[in-house]
Amino acid sequence: MRWIRGVGGLIAASAAAATMPASAQDARMTTMEAPAEPNAVPLRTGPVKGQAAPEAWFKQYGVAMTRNVSSATLTPFLPDPATATGAAAIVAPGGGFLMLSMENEGWRVAKALADRGVAAFVLKYRLKPTPADMNAFEQAVTAMFASVGKPQSRLSPDAAIAGLSDQIADGRAAVALVRSRAAEWGVDPQRIGMIGFSAGAMTTMATALAAPETRLAFVAPIYGSMEAVKVPADAPPLFGVLAADDPLFARKGFGLIDAWQQAGRPVEFHLYQAGGHGFGLGKHGTTSTGWFDSFLHWLDTNGLLKRR
Repeated sequence: MRWIRGVGGLIAASAAAATMPASAQDARMTTMEAPAEPNAVPLRTGPVKGQAAPEAWFKQYGVAMTRNVSSATLTPFLPDPATATGAAAIVAPGGGFLMLSMENEGWRVAKALADRGVAAFVLKYRLKPTPADMNAFEQAVTAMFASVGKPQSRLSPDAAIAGLSDQIADGRAAVALVRSRAAEWGVDPQRIGMIGFSAGAMTTMATALAAPETRLAFVAPIYGSMEAVKVPADAPPLFGVLAADDPLFARKGFGLIDAWQQAGRPVEFHLYQAGGHGFGLGKHGTTSTGWFDSFLHWLDTNGLLKRR
């Protein structure tokens, strides 16, 4: 894989409605009160180096997002015990490592998983510092988008992962926490996987590749980079999703999928005709709305949803 320098290249935010429903009209970022997060469990992975501005929440395209996260947390969304399968998924929202699309790619996805019997845990991982002033923040996001696609902004996989030590540590801590409380949360410790969106897809893949001791049962990069990586011999099964009109990652080949296949590891890939980037559970009016059911079917077919 190659990712964009500084923001990882897996951008899921802001200009051009990257992470928001396409039908929404209000692109302005508006501040909001921090929501109550009574079930959020601190991961205690430490602060962000150089972090100055406090964590702040805002809305864009009508959904909640956060930035300047310096203390990682994990929020459980547990299924009804009567329908629980024992499977679990760490959910990593996107946002270019400058913000997190908590509602569109976190809470909604976690609730959908819990409704289908999968214990879900939204990972609010640490981010790069951004200006406290909203106007200055918007300018920083605009500058981030301006760098996308420039050859000098692209990094090798190893170099990109080396810059994600905070996110990898948060991913590792999330898996360790769920495994340590597996009995309490009704989770099979051998069936914990990770699903991520855009920058969250990079966090997912970086955790799997750089921290194999997490022993993930599956990885699901949703509209993440499709460039090739070196696949470990014991890499987990992979489920990938991308829209053919994704402005960031389409029309650049499918090296990630090819690499997984050439390594002899289980892989399934869905390329949808339309959906753009940042469609969450699916963009209305496109076939991208089918990916979630396909994902659940894949988990089931691989024996990950069988109650034990």
